Amino acid sequence: MLRTVSWVLLAIVGGLTVLGGLASAGVALGGGRDGVGPTTVDELAAGREAVSSALRARRLTAAAYAAAFGVMLLFVAAVPYRRGDVWAWWAVLAGALTLSLLVMARVPFIGTRSGAGAGLVVLIVVAVALALDAGRLRRRAAEGSTP
Repeated sequence: MLRTVSWVLLAIVGGLTVLGGLASAGVALGGGRDGVGPTTVDELAAGREAVSSALRARRLTAAAYAAAFGVMLLFVAAVPYRRGDVWAWWAVLAGALTLSLLVMARVPFIGTRSGAGAGLVVLIVVAVALALDAGRLRRRAAEGSTP
């Protein structure tokens, strides 16, 4: 039961990450208000098309990586993680830590909290999901240590 809850939570995080990445890509490609804090990209660019294009390209790159991470998380959660492969547990942990810590690094290094909450939420939900199925690591370790 806990394994099912665990992989479903991971699949939800993956699915929401894909949707968020696609929504952000849509904004970057011109379909919505693209804000940098309280200022829009167009206001920030002040009529300089090259600045606007560069900012939208950065957003699109970040959106593409988010969507790709979400797709990978969905696949890993639904196939090898669900099957019980221990390496998948560690892969999800490594990916979520990397994503979350880099997203949250904006607070001390850039001085903004904008967007950092998303990284924290991903880390917390993934940590809960992995904790629900942490027994697989102990079982596999015990199986491997028997002669």
